[in-house]
Amino acid sequence: MRLRLYSRLLLRPGNVYKSLGFTRQFPSPRTFHASARAQVIKPFLLADIGEGIRECEIIQWFVEPGARVEEWDKLCEVQSDKASVEITSKFDGVIKKLYYEAGEMAKVGQPLVDIDIQGEIKEEDLAALTEPGAGEESQVQAQDQAKKAPETISPADTPSPQTASVPEKVSPPKGKHATLATPAVRQLTKELGVQIEDVNGTGRDGRVLKDDVYQFAKQRDSSPGQVSSAPKVVGGPQMETPKKLSNTQYQMFKTMTNSLKIPHFLYADEIDFSNLSELRARLNKGLAKSPVNEISKISFLPFVIKAVSMSIQRYPILNARVDTDQESGKPILITRSQHNIGVAIDTPSGLMVPVIKDVSNLDIASIAAELNRLQSLAVAGKLSSKDLSGGTITVSNIGNIGGTYVSPVIVEKEVAILGMGKMRTIPAFDADGKVVKKQICNFSWSADHRVIDGATMARAAEVVRSFIEDPDSMVMHLR
Repeated sequence: MRLRLYSRLLLRPGNVYKSLGFTRQFPSPRTFHASARAQVIKPFLLADIGEGIRECEIIQWFVEPGARVEEWDKLCEVQSDKASVEITSKFDGVIKKLYYEAGEMAKVGQPLVDIDIQGEIKEEDLAALTEPGAGEESQVQAQDQAKKAPETISPADTPSPQTASVPEKVSPPKGKHATLATPAVRQLTKELGVQIEDVNGTGRDGRVLKDDVYQFAKQRDSSPGQVSSAPKVVGGPQMETPKKLSNTQYQMFKTMTNSLKIPHFLYADEIDFSNLSELRARLNKGLAKSPVNEISKISFLPFVIKAVSMSIQRYPILNARVDTDQESGKPILITRSQHNIGVAIDTPSGLMVPVIKDVSNLDIASIAAELNRLQSLAVAGKLSSKDLSGGTITVSNIGNIGGTYVSPVIVEKEVAILGMGKMRTIPAFDADGKVVKKQICNFSWSADHRVIDGATMARAAEVVRSFIEDPDSMVMHLR
């Protein structure tokens, strides 16, 4: 009896308690319910990554439709003219749609993905994610497309038994990550003229490897039905093949077009590196004996960068930029306190100009260490926007590749640039009239002639020359 009574109390608490004379009202079991899960599909916009960049190339996707992501999970990697950046999710949810394929250009402020946001979300976060109504609009468009998808098939379109019996040639399925390839593989596809989407990857989950690209190109070129991209007929008609600029080339195209609107003038001189070469040899011997140093070897470039900074101390106009007064509309000159010297570096992706910050407060060893760090990141294609922004003057050492003389082009928002030619040994006369060997390098300065005159540029270049030819004097000015 007690067991039955307890069962009734659990199953019908209201009725049993009433039969026992209690008047307290108990809620119906139907009043218990789970709280509604916050769920909304919204487009995730490509945010402004700074430096006035309006579009980026999608390098690779880390997600696909249907994938579940959490906050801070990586969505994709994009490449701008400055650096490659990984875009992360701000919310937990499920990816519903990708707006771009790998290799396409994404516009800043436009949707990257549609994400089904799950969990609690604040109104201000949702408003910051996208503009009001954008998610509903994308869903309506998707529904409209879904309605238009099914079409009526007429009897005439129905294949005959003979046609249906012929098996179609089905290409091998590509892995779901076929377009997720390393930068080295992507560079190889560009060199061989291969579309990565056409290659069947043999890597994990269908990733395309270098061997896959080589095999695809080999089969394409050896196939009699395919025409090689390079014309092989000698004496035949000229063949012109249009090719899109890479993202780096496109950004350089825009930057240099704007730079050449600046009136340049060139100032060149020969610099004797003989004394600096001897000092550098002694310093490198000391570095080799001391394993605790951050660097094991110093090149000539850190000395040149420091000499340029010392020259700016005397002629700060070299560190300025030209701007326009908002009120009067007239041009003004804005001086800058920090010496942020950009260094042009040749990389597999093209020319990059990372910046060594606050050179006036660095010694030679610190400059060399920072230069090594930036060069390593540049070769690996991992320079950040911070590494590539904020430059006030540039040094370009084209002599590492070749070329005795160079006429460099001023970078936007700067008024001067130094170009270094290759080092060469020549015979020369010393103070006693004897023939001696000297190591000579040509320095070529380009300056904005709207604000810098020839005399100022010559005096500033003379300061750099004096420190390079007498490097011991630099010790008195080091900080």
